[in-house]
Amino acid sequence: MLEAAIFVIFPMCLVLAALTDFLEMTIPNRIPVILLAAFLVVAPFIGLTWTGFGLHLLAGLIVFSVGFSLFALNVMGGGDAKLLTAAAVWYGLSPSLLSFLIHVAYLGGILTIAILLLRARSSTMLAMGLPLPHSLLGAKKVPYAIGIGLAGLMTYPQSPLVLAALENIR
Repeated sequence: MLEAAIFVIFPMCLVLAALTDFLEMTIPNRIPVILLAAFLVVAPFIGLTWTGFGLHLLAGLIVFSVGFSLFALNVMGGGDAKLLTAAAVWYGLSPSLLSFLIHVAYLGGILTIAILLLRARSSTMLAMGLPLPHSLLGAKKVPYAIGIGLAGLMTYPQSPLVLAALENIR
């Protein structure tokens, strides 16, 4: 049961965040809350020491500090910062966190360029009858949760929680 929660909750929350951000340009607060609460429930049962648990929370605090700074500079949305923070807690201070953040940066950059190109050609896209959300074409924001979600799905299998869950299955 514990392993199933580790394998399902994180990816499902990231996919849901990406979808809602794409369709509505918002990430519901309940998604990062669920991610953080699920980690707090699962963590005691996977063999994390108090130090390990603290390092996971420290990873979230560091990512929150950077995310909040970017939000204050109007570079990143608040929902994106909260989602990154909650995701970072699942990775902890590990090489997989760095891999996740690098993937977020690259995929987010590609996503931003693609959306800017799409917006520049929005009249052509609408004439072709492509069913794109109006918020995607009209908003000045970028649904960055798509990049966060893709990066999470790509790097989560190497995260400490997944590796611990796989070890428990064997």
